[in-house]
Amino acid sequence: MTKEQKVTAIQEIKDLLQDAKVVYVASLEGLNAAATSDFRRQAFKQNIKLKVVKNTLLQKAMEQLDGTDYSEMYETFKGNTAIMVGEIANGPAKLIKNFRKKAAYPALKSAFLGDTFYVGDENLETLANLKSKEEMIGEIIGLLQSPLRNVLSALQNQDKMKEEGAE
Repeated sequence: MTKEQKVTAIQEIKDLLQDAKVVYVASLEGLNAAATSDFRRQAFKQNIKLKVVKNTLLQKAMEQLDGTDYSEMYETFKGNTAIMVGEIANGPAKLIKNFRKKAAYPALKSAFLGDTFYVGDENLETLANLKSKEEMIGEIIGLLQSPLRNVLSALQNQDKMKEEGAE
């Protein structure tokens, strides 16, 4: 790889990570070409950007970014590395978890969500079980609607009882 190609690759990685709030680093090692292609397709369908990168270039790109110190992740940059960037915090984790129902890989190396780092594949279950913003809002709306439904139901029952008593 020439120096120009490295500079271009680092810039592409920086562009991908620039405003990312959800960054996963995974190992696709052990996946054959067909499985890797299938994994990429599934990531694309879920609006997760996936890029296989060289470890040294990924680290250099992260070091050049302003705002976030990714140094906690650097120790995981060994072997085959793919970065996954998404909008939904648990999206990449769920993708990896579901894909692993068929194969031992991909494996989670590390992840960065908002302000928190997760290092190691043992965090995959925790990350997959995180609730997305949309799921949390849905639960809150459901909780807020529940008492209202109970009150309306009680009022309707009271009206029915009055009607039956008047007859």
